[in-house]
Amino acid sequence: MIESIDTSLIDWSRAQFALTAMYHWIFVPLTLGLAVVMGIMETLYYKTGNEFWKRTAKFWMKIFGINFAVGVATGLILEFEFGTNWSNYSWFVGDIFGAPLAIEGILAFFMEATFIAVMFFGWDKVSKGFHLTSTWLTGLGATISAWWILVANAWMQHPVGMEFNPDTVRNEMVDFMAVAFSPVAVNKFCHTVLSSWVLGAVFVIGISCWFLLKKRDKEFAIASIKIGAIFGLVASVLTVWTGDGSGYAVAQTQPMKLAAVEGYYEGQNGAGLVAVGVLNPDKKTYDDGQNPFLFRIEIPKMLSFLAERKADAFVPGIKNIIEGGYELKDGTKALSAAEKIERGKTAIGALAAYRAAKSAGNEEDAQVAYKVLQENIPYFGYGYIKDVNQLVPNVPLNFYAFRIMVILGGYFILFFIVVLFFVYKKDLSKMKWMHWIALLTIPLGYIAGQAGWVVAECGRQPWAIRDMLPTSAAISKLDVSSVQITFFIFLLLFTVMLIAGAGIMVKAIRKGPDTGDNANTNH
Repeated sequence: MIESIDTSLIDWSRAQFALTAMYHWIFVPLTLGLAVVMGIMETLYYKTGNEFWKRTAKFWMKIFGINFAVGVATGLILEFEFGTNWSNYSWFVGDIFGAPLAIEGILAFFMEATFIAVMFFGWDKVSKGFHLTSTWLTGLGATISAWWILVANAWMQHPVGMEFNPDTVRNEMVDFMAVAFSPVAVNKFCHTVLSSWVLGAVFVIGISCWFLLKKRDKEFAIASIKIGAIFGLVASVLTVWTGDGSGYAVAQTQPMKLAAVEGYYEGQNGAGLVAVGVLNPDKKTYDDGQNPFLFRIEIPKMLSFLAERKADAFVPGIKNIIEGGYELKDGTKALSAAEKIERGKTAIGALAAYRAAKSAGNEEDAQVAYKVLQENIPYFGYGYIKDVNQLVPNVPLNFYAFRIMVILGGYFILFFIVVLFFVYKKDLSKMKWMHWIALLTIPLGYIAGQAGWVVAECGRQPWAIRDMLPTSAAISKLDVSSVQITFFIFLLLFTVMLIAGAGIMVKAIRKGPDTGDNANTNH
């Protein structure tokens, strides 16, 4: 099947999807974060009746709306790519993967579209209470939309709730609740949404500090900074907590991803966590004898604790996972990659035998083949793996991306604490150096988010769906040139959309909020 597929087609198809996803994720997290900020501000207006909070909420709503519009456009293209570039994937698991995406489109998106209209155009046309409800429901709709998309992604990382139907050669959903509420999905949703709130808070503080730098709209800026810093600190602390839960889920379901993230080759009891390290660029394969690190500082036994909640627990490394033989939690021995590949080939062969027997009307042979297929179906995807080294993700990419994410996560906590101290105990409006730090922190929020997705997606490779379908078998049979052309078309289109969206936001920010203090910069 895949022997005839040009490897460059795989690379270009992955590049196109990654391009779309990365551009899409520029807009989504800010949408989720600003939704909460503007909801808090309008709630204060509803409670106090102070027009200041109404005008402040309307300013951040304007930024939300601009960002939301561009995010929707990139998201629609992302979903269409499953059918164009990844048709084998869509055929193989469309019954499962399509369900949460359909719910997202039917329920969440229409919910957003309905209430966003009231939010923007309903001021002074509906009651204050109904408008406030619409604002919160707009944000809730965006969050529910994220839930179903992240459920779909989590299922790719940890496929559950389905059975393989050899007659249709498709996986079919048998337990919707298992798909929708798997521990991996819950952890992924919480961690992703909370990290989006952090970005929203960072953005609010950074833009507000720009106003202070320009000596404009002081009251608006200080009020926004207070809300952003409190909201951001809570979100960043909770992000650390959910990150720990996500790490534990990865250890239980994707041990190879964990090993790649840690540059961890030789498993051991009481494994240490690499706090600081430099990978050896000469390390090419798991068994080449090269030391994986040029330099590293470990936190003793921390990896075992994070992965298994026991300081002395055994954590398998890349070599262990490839070679097998270590004891699993159920007391059995882990299969080697070579054994899994053989079982995968057996499953593929059994499927072909089953379908041939069915076509010939030979039910007895079909049942024999079906039994063999069922015994080996957990390893079906391994049958398309040609070399065990394909099972190892890009270690340097995952190792460094993960540490960028973690370091920035720690920085954000410190940033919010410092901002809160200055805004309540000092005169933040006069601290130009802090204004610049806040402004420069905005791109760091985006970098942290992108780094997190690099770990999530690149750490899963070579799988489109873990253990079930490798990326190489998930693509459409297309001309490489067509994928290349559309890649550059999308690159141009998304860049134009990004520039246009950013330009409109900059224009709106420069205009500033209508808070009534533009005439008096010392207000």
